[in-house]
Amino acid sequence: MFTPTSRSQYLRIADVLRQRIAEHEWAAGDRLPSRAQIAEECGVGENVVRRAQELLISQGVLEGRAGSGTYVAEPRRRVRVVRSSAREQPGGSPFRADMQALGKQGNWESRTEAKVPAPAEIAARLGITEGELCVRTVYEFLADGRPVQLSTSWEPYELTAGTLVVLPEGGPHAGAGVVNRMAAIGITISHAVEQPEPRQATAEEASLLGIQKAALVTHIRRTYYSDQGRPVETADIVVPVALCEIVYEIPIRG
Repeated sequence: MFTPTSRSQYLRIADVLRQRIAEHEWAAGDRLPSRAQIAEECGVGENVVRRAQELLISQGVLEGRAGSGTYVAEPRRRVRVVRSSAREQPGGSPFRADMQALGKQGNWESRTEAKVPAPAEIAARLGITEGELCVRTVYEFLADGRPVQLSTSWEPYELTAGTLVVLPEGGPHAGAGVVNRMAAIGITISHAVEQPEPRQATAEEASLLGIQKAALVTHIRRTYYSDQGRPVETADIVVPVALCEIVYEIPIRG
């Protein structure tokens, strides 16, 4: 007798739940029955139902609410993230502008640590020695309060130490962006290099972004360079494919 594998079972249950939503048994905003009830109805274990629900949550079909249960998600439009050096403007945030265009409120939360030793890869990207001190800032970008993008930024400490821009999110130039902050201390940024690649989300990233562990993300390694050719900042940007679409805007100069 053929016994379905755990994988085939949870995929089958995901299809069952998706079909019941399509047939309007549950509408957007409805709370699903408990996992125990669904497991009994479908003749599977609760872990199978949990995996099926996690899959549908990562696909935006369902929504988990801590302490409340699992609900049918409202249809979500993917957030459009535009990558372009031309969008670095004084006094404004390209991320906020993108969110406003979608009728959403864009914001971010951050945490900065000064004097963090640079790991080998970061040191190579910044052209410094491994272990040299950096200012590291971790960002969580939000659309209507929901996380849609993560970023970890590194700047050489000796570059900004003793200036008003040493803390990216502190002081009079807080939140002004790398280009404008560096301009405030006489450093002109001429260009940025970005290297995007697909990969699976780590457990921590998945938890922060509210997606399934190992869901597909785009990992962008971005480095800003001064007009003297020096790397002044590098960042690892993580964009979940299920929540965002990335568009590159390329300015053409005549």
